[in-house]
Amino acid sequence: MYRQRVSSKGGRRFNGGRLLIALAIAAFSIISYCSTRTVNEVTGETQYVAISEEQEIALGLQAAPEMIQQFGGMDPDPEAQAFLDQVCAQIINNSAASNTDWEFECTLLADPQTINAFALPGGQTFITAALFDRLETEGQLAGVMAHEIGHVIARHSAQQMAKQQLTQGLTGAAVMAAYDPNDPNSQRTAQVALMIGQFINMKYGRDDELESDYLGVKFMADAGYDPRAMIGVM
Repeated sequence: MYRQRVSSKGGRRFNGGRLLIALAIAAFSIISYCSTRTVNEVTGETQYVAISEEQEIALGLQAAPEMIQQFGGMDPDPEAQAFLDQVCAQIINNSAASNTDWEFECTLLADPQTINAFALPGGQTFITAALFDRLETEGQLAGVMAHEIGHVIARHSAQQMAKQQLTQGLTGAAVMAAYDPNDPNSQRTAQVALMIGQFINMKYGRDDELESDYLGVKFMADAGYDPRAMIGVM
């Protein structure tokens, strides 16, 4: 009987300590997130980013070779790559992208099956041969690449990193606060907290896509392309 009373008090102390640790983790995550606040020079948007522009560029350059290898290497057609370079240069040199320090480089990937285009942090942008060959006009290609350049300009990668760090910190704190090894039901509560964090990040991704659509339309118009060409490919 005496041992049971000691165990119960010890459990309450343990739960209280776990709650304090969870609160500390949550507070640290929020403070760290708020400290990354900056204003995007192109969009004018107040945003929270996890890394500097220099780090973004370095990260993109470091990851580019791996991405190229993952999609079958660079496309062997020099004329197709030259055409892609021409379209990208038209967009970059005639839009707000020209006033930034991002190191833009557009690469045609050899993958003939995966229909995709994407951008790495810092300016490395890619389109697969599968998507490139499906496009019917130069305007459609410009629409795809302008959208990806929009991701770079808006710093979506760095922004997503910061959001994920915040979400991971808060959900980790929620899991710690909710989970009790002596209560089987608490495990389900902890799992729900993790699922909520994942849904939050998914929402941010959709918002990023909409912003890139908006920027892509603007960049196309600035470069002399008809933005309506984007409708058929996005």
